Amino acid sequence: MEIRSTADFPRAEEEIMRIWEEKKIFEKLREKNKGKKRFIFLEGPPTANGMPHIGHALTRAVKDLILRYKAMDGYEIYPWIAGWDCHGLPVEIEVEKKLGINSKKEIEKFGVKEFNRLCRESVFKYRDEWIKMSKRIGFWIDFSNAYVTMEDYYIESVWWALKKIYEQGLLFKDYKVVPYCPRCGTPLSSHEVAQGYKLTKDPSIYVRFKLKDEDAYMLVCTTTPWTLPSNLLLAVGNEIDYALVEYEGERYYIAKDRVKEVLGEVKVIKTLKGKELVGKKYERLIPFVKVNFDAFYITHGDFVSTEEGTGIVHIAPAFGEDDFLLCKREGIPLLKPVDEEGKFTETPWKGLFVKEADPHIIQWLKENGKLFKSGEVEHNYPFCWRCGTPLLYYALDTWYIGMSKKRDDLLKNNEEVNWKPEHLKHGRFGNFLEDVKDWALSRNRYWGTPLPIWICPEGHVYIPDGKEDLLKHAKPDSVPEHFELHRPYVDELQIKCPVCGKEMKREPYLIDVWFDSGSAPFAQFHY
Repeated sequence: MEIRSTADFPRAEEEIMRIWEEKKIFEKLREKNKGKKRFIFLEGPPTANGMPHIGHALTRAVKDLILRYKAMDGYEIYPWIAGWDCHGLPVEIEVEKKLGINSKKEIEKFGVKEFNRLCRESVFKYRDEWIKMSKRIGFWIDFSNAYVTMEDYYIESVWWALKKIYEQGLLFKDYKVVPYCPRCGTPLSSHEVAQGYKLTKDPSIYVRFKLKDEDAYMLVCTTTPWTLPSNLLLAVGNEIDYALVEYEGERYYIAKDRVKEVLGEVKVIKTLKGKELVGKKYERLIPFVKVNFDAFYITHGDFVSTEEGTGIVHIAPAFGEDDFLLCKREGIPLLKPVDEEGKFTETPWKGLFVKEADPHIIQWLKENGKLFKSGEVEHNYPFCWRCGTPLLYYALDTWYIGMSKKRDDLLKNNEEVNWKPEHLKHGRFGNFLEDVKDWALSRNRYWGTPLPIWICPEGHVYIPDGKEDLLKHAKPDSVPEHFELHRPYVDELQIKCPVCGKEMKREPYLIDVWFDSGSAPFAQFHY
């Protein structure tokens, strides 16, 4: 190596890299330690349809430091291979931008087969840049034997895991309110929602619900005016103290602890417990959507508090988890005048995205004497972590993994993990496990691992053991040319029920891409 009077670190690094390459130092180190005590390593797979950035370089540098140290200490690093995360919304959104489209309807018009072909092409768009960056910072890893999450062997392994989960009664379908992205047209899991919170301004309005048997109003606060056309109930807390007050010649019910902050100094006519309000009927606030069942009365809810608002909660069961469960308890059906694009299907605001309808609804309430006051609130609100659209809470059929049933096992296993830094063990991660929710697994999208569940008209369920088993149960003439374990190929198969012989239909979903990448510890080996 040439000696210079001034240091040229980039040139020196490139010279070292050249020597490593020529003398195959990485390969020799792996061969030297082969068969020795193993240090298990998992390369969390990056998505190669986006350029690497400084954050990726930092995490790779930290990983490399630990792996080199362990290798020099005589450990066999296993498996010391790269991986590529190929599925999910990041890939789809990139292709949508390229095609100039932005909705599921446009994707289906374009054609799912061609759309997914472009997704497959795009996933390695920046692979060379990733490899170049990794090598340039001195990150040692075997790229030639990388695992790839979109290949059939990997998908088969994911299907195997899902079948095991189903056999334990932990994979199930339910109709619930879930966080939902109206642009992407798919539900999201709680850990995806946690990534997308932003400080934003929303309307904060107080509305007057007129009681039928009394010359008084229930005063209600909401930051989602668009849910008011779907109101079916009002909820109070049984043991909360409420006050009937007089304000500018009108009478209002409001939680006693909220009177001063909301109304200031007013005349209190009487106080009573919330349970004394239960059963009272009120006039419908916005009467545009037909309702042919009993509704519009006051009930009790354990979730009602006096920390904010008025202590009276408006209930729209299609757009809130607590609302949904309360109406289920009361035997009240859903009212859902909003489609999967987040647009009204009925009311004078038909065709408007719900957030865009807010000012129009507020104006209607004002013109009809039902608005008490309006303003804005700055608060944290969830947005789609990939496309930036405000999320809705929306009732959908969704497949879940019953994580809550395994809470005790998860907490027990967490005690066996050697966390670095240690405070995460009983802090951020431990808190997450304490409050773990059932995992909303299914996704209403196109490019990803298909949910491997086929159901016949008799309700029998078939989950294949893999590609070979699936094709055994398919009518030969229904198997598409160049078959692979992706949509639309799996949707075209005609599967005969192994129990009754009737034709089965696949549940038309993908799975959460986080389950994909989370399966890497075993799926990379075609387990």
